[in-house]
Amino acid sequence: MPADKLLAGLIGSGIQRSLTPAMQEEEARHHQLRLHYQLIDLDRTPGALAQLPGLLGAARTMGFAGLNITYPCKQAVVPLLDELSPEARAIGAVNTVVMRGGRMVGHNTDGSGWAWGFRRVLPRADLSRVALIGAGGAGSAIADAVLRLGAPCLCVVDVDCARAQALADALNARFGGRASAHVDAAQALAGATGVVHATPTGMAKLPGLPIPATLLRPSMWVSDAVYVPIETELLKAARTLGCPVMDGGSMAVGQAVGAFELFTGIKADAARMERHFRRLLATRRDNTTAPGEPDGHRSQD
Repeated sequence: MPADKLLAGLIGSGIQRSLTPAMQEEEARHHQLRLHYQLIDLDRTPGALAQLPGLLGAARTMGFAGLNITYPCKQAVVPLLDELSPEARAIGAVNTVVMRGGRMVGHNTDGSGWAWGFRRVLPRADLSRVALIGAGGAGSAIADAVLRLGAPCLCVVDVDCARAQALADALNARFGGRASAHVDAAQALAGATGVVHATPTGMAKLPGLPIPATLLRPSMWVSDAVYVPIETELLKAARTLGCPVMDGGSMAVGQAVGAFELFTGIKADAARMERHFRRLLATRRDNTTAPGEPDGHRSQD
């Protein structure tokens, strides 16, 4: 059993709109735990990534149970940790750090969080050919989850060709030749049965579409990892066409469930956490001022 009072937090940039503190603290209350969840926003001081080692050390000294990690630190944090879970090691990115006995262990709940939401929201979605936009930390985790769900073909799209190729190579080493790298989104989406977006584009502070809306077709499903705003320009375009969609909130809740269980050692009530998350969204009148995840406003890196 955990201590009756826990400290946890989120390190990332532009996280003041995060709903994660409220989700984590409310779920703890239902388990008669006192949990304080602190936002550590790198936008408030210069030299974001240079601060990371010091922030981790300070959290360990102060007795934090753990930290969530979001953009731009999910991959940068990896070499600073004492140990990685098998999932985090395979994905090459960390979004949750558990602190026990002076050691820092990195985990990744991005992929499992996305898969949890996907199974709930799009249970009959066709995985025959999936296009993934974004090969960063969250994209890498979602790619792993897509292939674990059985997709025979995954097309990874990133403006950084080398990054897309590196992710495809890593996936193929684990899953066989089921992934390919692309710079041209049109090529990747040709014949795609579904598309997952995992870049910061579409967030309140980075508005817009990550791909031309003309590449979408009514026959494909669309999943967006961004959750502030909950209805991104990509999802609006997809809904207009009649595409089945999954918003970033489902992944945000799935991530938070995994992080809560890692921090506390207690099984979370996922349905309760999702209801709370949706209530928080409903009461937030302004979803248009900067971002999910056990991170915050965005579920990507």
